[in-house]
Amino acid sequence: MLGRDSRLVGLIVLGPRLSEESYSSEDKHLLAAVALQAGVALEAIRLGENIAQRIEVERRVAQEMEFAREVQNRLFPQKLPRMRTLEYAGGCTPALQVGGDYYDFLEMKPGRLALVLADIAGKGVSGALLMANLQANLRSQYAIALDDLPRLLASVNHLFYENTTDNSYATMFFADYDDSSCRLRYVNCGHLPPLLLRGNKRFKEQDFQRADLERLQPTSTVLGLFEEWECSVQEVQLTPGDLLVLYTDGVTEATDAEGEEFGEARLIQSLRAHRDCPAASLLEMIVDDVQKFTSGEQNDDITLVIAQCRA
Repeated sequence: MLGRDSRLVGLIVLGPRLSEESYSSEDKHLLAAVALQAGVALEAIRLGENIAQRIEVERRVAQEMEFAREVQNRLFPQKLPRMRTLEYAGGCTPALQVGGDYYDFLEMKPGRLALVLADIAGKGVSGALLMANLQANLRSQYAIALDDLPRLLASVNHLFYENTTDNSYATMFFADYDDSSCRLRYVNCGHLPPLLLRGNKRFKEQDFQRADLERLQPTSTVLGLFEEWECSVQEVQLTPGDLLVLYTDGVTEATDAEGEEFGEARLIQSLRAHRDCPAASLLEMIVDDVQKFTSGEQNDDITLVIAQCRA
């Protein structure tokens, strides 16, 4: 019995006829027709069984990925510590069901807030596992940052280096905000420079390099790639009206159908257009602008943290 591609799928075995007569040519033609139909039928049954098994496997994978997505969502901050002089919000839109971007808000003590944004090298399940590893390392010891921020990040780097493969690394921006003085201490571990739009000036439509737009440049290399690691701490003073934006490359490197990137300039335009909105609304508007630019196509995680200094 042959299948559709003439591949052997079974045999029909016949013994001697009861009449002891030989099989006639008509008998053989009938048997050949029966074998052909039976072969096609057997192949269809096996194909159906394979499809059913594949559907079941895909259903289980989808169920597990949905569970992983729910677990990862719980890893993002569920409550925002109340601050008197800072309104802030964060959000992550993964390209897949789970992703490698990470943001966090950590209350080191009343009136002291850590703003964290990290981008893991990788997407999907591998990125999500590395993200969880980095988050666990940071949350287990972040109180050290009150007295010694470099020591905290050096420890996080060491643990990330020890617990991941040779090519695993993460960029991170860690900022410590003091609610009483509006002072922001920060370490930029190889991450895209956050944008600080000062509120006491208005810059021209085409001038994005004026003093009222500051970029918080890297102060160290990435985490997890090198065993020997050190950083420096920088500080800026925020005043009412200032807007701080942390973002991952999923924002600026999002591309349209022609391959053009959204870019930093469009991000700044979007921020300027909506800067008077509350932080959460501003974040949603930026994500919406990116998604409109890409017509809904997303190749990387889109993660943002928006912080506005208030009087």
